[in-house]
Amino acid sequence: MKTWTAIERYQPYAHYSQHLLTKLEKQQQDSIWHLVYHIQPKSGLLNDPNGFSFFNNKWHLFYQSFPYGAVNGLRSWVHLTSTDLTHWKHEKTSLLPDTQYETHGAYSGSALPMGDQLFLMYTGNVRTANWGRHAYQLGAWMNKEGDFYKLPTPLINQPLTNFTQHFRDPKIIHHGNNYFAFLGARRADDTGHVLVYKAPKVTGPWSYVDELHFGSSSLGYMIECPNLVFINQHPVFIFCPQGLSKQKLSYENIYPNTYIVGDSFNWDTLTIVNPSSLHNFDSGFDLYATQAFNTANGETYAIGWAGLPETKYPSDQENWQGSLSLVRKLSLQGTHLIQSPITTDLIDTSFDPINESLDLQEKVSFSFKHFPNGKLILQADHSDNRLTIFFDSTNATVKVDRDKFGKKIGSKFGTTRTVKLTSKTKLDFTLYLDKSIFELYLNGGSTALTGRYFPDQADTYHLDTSHLKSQKFDVQGWRLKSI
Repeated sequence: MKTWTAIERYQPYAHYSQHLLTKLEKQQQDSIWHLVYHIQPKSGLLNDPNGFSFFNNKWHLFYQSFPYGAVNGLRSWVHLTSTDLTHWKHEKTSLLPDTQYETHGAYSGSALPMGDQLFLMYTGNVRTANWGRHAYQLGAWMNKEGDFYKLPTPLINQPLTNFTQHFRDPKIIHHGNNYFAFLGARRADDTGHVLVYKAPKVTGPWSYVDELHFGSSSLGYMIECPNLVFINQHPVFIFCPQGLSKQKLSYENIYPNTYIVGDSFNWDTLTIVNPSSLHNFDSGFDLYATQAFNTANGETYAIGWAGLPETKYPSDQENWQGSLSLVRKLSLQGTHLIQSPITTDLIDTSFDPINESLDLQEKVSFSFKHFPNGKLILQADHSDNRLTIFFDSTNATVKVDRDKFGKKIGSKFGTTRTVKLTSKTKLDFTLYLDKSIFELYLNGGSTALTGRYFPDQADTYHLDTSHLKSQKFDVQGWRLKSI
């Protein structure tokens, strides 16, 4: 695998040949880990989803990309559109880092429909000669044809004086007569905060108002990817704290993806009123940088990066890395999110998952009248590769073990994930399988677990239910379409 220097990672895209790009795209397409119904890079690196929105009668989504290798290089935004939130089309244009305010990458941000244009607010990354960092908050317009027009000067030139240049990921919201931008930030004392700016127009002038007040302190050294959405008028704040104490929240990944729910939101004081405790947005192995937004009719949708920062994946050897989760519709049950994946248009044909083989392109649903004990195994037919799900009715826990599912991933942070459910009675779950990713939704989406896996070889699989100690269960299966 290639060893990259900093100069190589951040040189302009024009340095690379079309021949190299074509070769990398073919390498990804031919991979046994190439996904069939999840968003993935055509080549190189994919990470944070950006600009998730509904504009011009289409769903729009961008993702951070470095198309020439599985490394954090000079990042741009790749643009996709959809009419059903499942089938996504790569558009011809991308948001490229081509101004003096983003010489080292177009970093994360959000989008807001404004009449016949879509406004994008994002972070421009610049490195100095001695590798110091400068973060600019930038703006751009996209018209109905998908052409971008960048504002000539930054919307916000620099963070507050007592904050570092780790100042990024603006979430833009329109409320009343003003626009608000919520930005993740790292203070000079190495504590994470969310800074809120306000403007009468999206183009500015933008001025600092206050920090977001959401009832939590000591949330590590940095907050990334802040998202404020509203579900039935309740504020839901989704974010990624780095360096969070595990006394604040139990988590096992390098960094968690979390959320808080409030009773209401006070726009005058920028306060989430009566905030809940901190929850994991996803309890699996690989989910980060979730981006959510409210549609004009009040529905809430989210999508996340099925990966983690500072983590290597087996596909790096093939010069590509990353995937996005399925789009999830969000609702509330008390102070807990319910996550419902959007998959109706992916359903192809039904099949019997107990007696027929699986190709890792399926949806399988189990329903138990009583909480089961034992384990369910997804077993490869021609190797020892397997995914195991354990059930413990005494403690109302479900444990997912990917240790034997091919290549090792992030073993430093463990090969199992365990969740404790609120009910010891019945259990239902739906498992989505793609060639190198699973998404598991428990009890109607009250708990979600996402994980990557990389089988040792292309294979067929079967479900082994012989170790389940349950008197009765119902199971259904569906083959899923490619996108």
